[in-house]
Amino acid sequence: MNVDLQRPVFVLDGVDVPFTTGQTVMQAALAAGHYIPHLCYHPEFKPHGSCKVCTVRVNGQTFASCTLPAQPGMEVESNTDELNDKRRTLVQMLFVEGNHFCPGCEKSGNCLLQAVAYDLGVMSAELDHLFPNRPIDASHPDVLLEFNRCILCELCIRASAEIDGKSVFALSGRGITKHLIVNAESGRLADTDIALTDKAMEVCPVGVILPKRVGFRVPIGQRRFDASPISAQALEDAPRTPAPRARGQA
Repeated sequence: MNVDLQRPVFVLDGVDVPFTTGQTVMQAALAAGHYIPHLCYHPEFKPHGSCKVCTVRVNGQTFASCTLPAQPGMEVESNTDELNDKRRTLVQMLFVEGNHFCPGCEKSGNCLLQAVAYDLGVMSAELDHLFPNRPIDASHPDVLLEFNRCILCELCIRASAEIDGKSVFALSGRGITKHLIVNAESGRLADTDIALTDKAMEVCPVGVILPKRVGFRVPIGQRRFDASPISAQALEDAPRTPAPRARGQA
């Protein structure tokens, strides 16, 4: 790779990565063709580091690379045994904290959690499953909510509030009791103004928000991560265009 000598650089796993002022380590790495595992990061939203899968080490300290501003001369470690072990543990915890049954999930092959797990070599959770009681919300005529698969990335919350201007979703509880809820007095999706065209319908990295009557339309072998792993897909997608302004913004 040819490094642009007119731009500042930092070092990622021994390789120079150019960046522009204001970019985070994650943004610069992806734009330069270097994959850092991640789940909650989405290029159309301001990162907030909720999942910590993208954790890197700089000068002996760990940071979420999606929120860490790139600085000239930084020595960043990402692809190390220690950090990948921590990522595997985080992914395993997400699997056991919810109810994930990949073979019977409509998002299998298109699921970011599943794809990152495969990329990290996670073949089983190796932890005790919690099996939470999270009833499905099928009240809406066009949208199904499968709360059992939520990984608390908050992307649907932010998309609904910042782009759709509806604030359909929210989080409730703290710690292990934190969970996704529908922001309506009844708690039912049918009592909101969500639409199939909403941005919130697109951003869920797992199988929580699903359009009805389209399940399993794409056969196994033709799904997104069947063709190539998440590490290749993430680089193919980057960089993306900025998100449109939220309604009401100048």
